[in-house]
Amino acid sequence: ILNYDIMARLRRRTCIILLLFILFICSIMMALKTLRPDRAGFGDPFGLGLLPELQQRTVLLDSKQNSLNRAQGDTVTHASNLHSIAVNTMKASMSPVKKVEEELSSPNYNFHIFYYTWYGNPQFDGKYIHWNHPLLPHWDPKIANNYPKGRHNPPEDIGANFYPELGSYSSKDPTVIEAHMKQMHSASTGVIVLSWYPPGMADENGEPTDDLVPVVLDYAHKYNLKVTFHIEPYKDRDDRSMYHNVKYIIDKYGSHPAFYRHKTSTGRLLPMFYVYDSYVTIPEIWANLLTVSGSQSIRNTPYDALFIALLVEERHKHDIHRSGFDGMYTYFATNGFSYGSSHHNWASLKAFCDSNNLMFIPSVGPGYIDTSIRPWNNHNTRNRVNGKYYETAFSAALLVRPEIISITSFNEWHEGTQIEKAVPKRTGQVVYLDYKPHKPNVYLELTQKWSEKYRKEQEQWLM
Repeated sequence: ILNYDIMARLRRRTCIILLLFILFICSIMMALKTLRPDRAGFGDPFGLGLLPELQQRTVLLDSKQNSLNRAQGDTVTHASNLHSIAVNTMKASMSPVKKVEEELSSPNYNFHIFYYTWYGNPQFDGKYIHWNHPLLPHWDPKIANNYPKGRHNPPEDIGANFYPELGSYSSKDPTVIEAHMKQMHSASTGVIVLSWYPPGMADENGEPTDDLVPVVLDYAHKYNLKVTFHIEPYKDRDDRSMYHNVKYIIDKYGSHPAFYRHKTSTGRLLPMFYVYDSYVTIPEIWANLLTVSGSQSIRNTPYDALFIALLVEERHKHDIHRSGFDGMYTYFATNGFSYGSSHHNWASLKAFCDSNNLMFIPSVGPGYIDTSIRPWNNHNTRNRVNGKYYETAFSAALLVRPEIISITSFNEWHEGTQIEKAVPKRTGQVVYLDYKPHKPNVYLELTQKWSEKYRKEQEQWLM
């Protein structure tokens, strides 16, 4: 009997040890997969479908490379996905904003952060905007039928996997804008890259927000932040409309003390514009605007600026160079989703930019999850690993010694890339993700930590 008891205890102990060992190995494998999914290439048809415009661009180049007749239309745009929204003028408070007297962290003007003002709620907007985002169907009807349809129902059910500390806020709310500026300042970021559509236009789920720009500029100035513009792929975006809209932005906002200008290697102070989905317009059209000999050239005019293109595929780097852009950024916070967003490709992209007098601006992010609006897209989720994913991205960016680092994002809640404060929340329908075991401001603190580290390393690079 004694021997039987001893053997039974040994078997139980062995089973427990074996189970713990298996769990440990699984945890290590999941962490490594999450931190460096470098080989999950953009060529994967699953990932490619997230950017249908890129597929359209590829087909266009193959079939119409030599067709540039302006009478047939001189641009390739998002016309199939974006449409003009009727003008809905926003009435935002325009009272002067006094600068804060107390010193917070010092802004780092080489840290640029993407910012969205497309959120609305009934108190300020008469209805919810963007928080009630629809569930987007998969492009394959057979797959789409396996997932729910409809849209979210705020304030308990929002189009995000995390829940903001400020709730389902309105981007018009001055207290929200100020809270955002204070958070970005505390994170030691310096330049807000503001998502922008021309007056009267918006994304397909939002409403026009250009009238909010002066308020954002005023509050940014209060916290010593600067504002630049992220030109979204509005309807009929081409060389002519871009010239008109760049002129509009500089004429209307260029005299504001918070308007960002970048000091170039030649000592010039120039505005900077990030151009999202730049690849959907062929290089010849961009060259009309961005080269000195272009028919619609903005170069050497009062509206000259630095134009930064989005790089997704490797071949885009040649298109960007031919187009006359001044640099490239990678935007996506999903390591491995695209060639540009894969950390292991940054060194070669930086080398290409250096040899062609271009700026390389890698984009880092804290993670990615968009299953609240794309329930079929678990494949591209990147777990935050309690901040380790974010720090891995920063470390990869610093290795290539970029002049500027961009952060995706401050508040793109739909794709789970936000560093804005989030809180735990459970409703009858949803259990939201959160930043536990850390506090709601953990990603602001990590950003501030890497901002200081970047500053110190930049000083060494210049020595």
